[in-house]
Amino acid sequence: MKFIETLKNVWKITELKDRIILTLGLLLVYRFGAQVVLPGIDANQLGGLSQGANDGILGILNMFTGGAFANASVFALGIMPYISASIVVQLMGIAIPYLQKLQKEGASGQKKITQITRWLTIVICLFQAPGYVASLPTLSGAGSLSTLLVPGFSTTTFMVSSVIILITGCIFAMWLGEKITDKGIGNGISLLIMVGIIATLPASFLQNAASRLDGGGNGGLMMILIELVVWFLIILASVMLVMAVRKVAVQYARRTASGGYEKNAFGSRQFLPLKLNASGVMPIIFAQAIMFVPSLIGKSFGSSSEAGQWMQAEFGNPFGLWYNVVFALLIIIFTYFYTAITVPTNKMADDLKRSGGFIPGIRPGTETSEYLDKIMSQITLPGSIFLALIAIFPAIIVQLMNVQGGWALFFGGTSLLIMVGVAIDTMQQINSYLLNKHYDGLMKTGKNRKAVA
Repeated sequence: MKFIETLKNVWKITELKDRIILTLGLLLVYRFGAQVVLPGIDANQLGGLSQGANDGILGILNMFTGGAFANASVFALGIMPYISASIVVQLMGIAIPYLQKLQKEGASGQKKITQITRWLTIVICLFQAPGYVASLPTLSGAGSLSTLLVPGFSTTTFMVSSVIILITGCIFAMWLGEKITDKGIGNGISLLIMVGIIATLPASFLQNAASRLDGGGNGGLMMILIELVVWFLIILASVMLVMAVRKVAVQYARRTASGGYEKNAFGSRQFLPLKLNASGVMPIIFAQAIMFVPSLIGKSFGSSSEAGQWMQAEFGNPFGLWYNVVFALLIIIFTYFYTAITVPTNKMADDLKRSGGFIPGIRPGTETSEYLDKIMSQITLPGSIFLALIAIFPAIIVQLMNVQGGWALFFGGTSLLIMVGVAIDTMQQINSYLLNKHYDGLMKTGKNRKAVA
């Protein structure tokens, strides 16, 4: 088979083979750490924590950490503090001139931005780690922290050591991600998140399948097959969203022997690809972060307030109506916002002008920038609506097919888009190695080439 032959070709490239082995090894270390419980905790007392962490919004957090959140693991915070720090630094880059200057300095500026992100990650961990440790008794239903600990283990010692270990675990996970990016294959941080998501997939599927096959009139094997077909279709839709581009025709002038440019019909014609979803999963992550706020506000009102009870009930359930209506609107708004700050149409127009390129019928410079900005506005609307639909599809599938919550989260939202996006990005990197060595690529976009001895 051609696929088997391609895998053999991957193994023939020494550098690519070493990178893949290193990546798999570091991912294995991360998954091993997710199973190591914080010192001092009685693992037999974590049943309530596992149950509580799989319900509502906490189920999303637990998915991103690959179950480490529910295990009270040394990696319980996962890589999310680093993601939060990256988002904050990116947003601050809009308003702070110093960060704007660093963004324009190329590799040296990016190195400084990365260092700032690391320090901000530690600051975020200093708040999240104590909060996680303090919430363990409530989440597990143990009532008090001493109930969770093994006999003779001091509560104070546990608090201090756990905070230090959780912060260290997050920093170590960040280091693993950066090492994968530098020495391995693919984006390390994204791969850590994807592996954590995939780790919870088998258990979620088996739990849902068991409920279908228990003989209680839940549809049986036929419903399981229908669910798998729907899941496959939504994956295809996600791939289309990630890969879809609007091609803008670009004409390049022919360079003359004297070094100048000659604008005539013989210039090469190419395309400028503008992505339908240029913002990726960032709008969903932004919106997801804000959706924690209404539930917290509801809790601040107290259980005696009707408004507080309503907000906790509606916005504490990721499959509820009002949660998903607000969630979808926020995604559409953030898609426009994030696309506006990450797609530099002015820079694209300037680069085209400097390289001797122009869009037929459009003057180079300001007019080209306005034209590209207009196209981005036009394609962002359907892209944002499509992204919002995929994001809220888990709630739809729960209502239509009575799928269990843990398995439903894989039918859309951040988890599915991250898996699809990271898989495509990793395959493209492997594809480039294969094509550079004159082998057939993994993806159909690559040119077929005969192996060179």
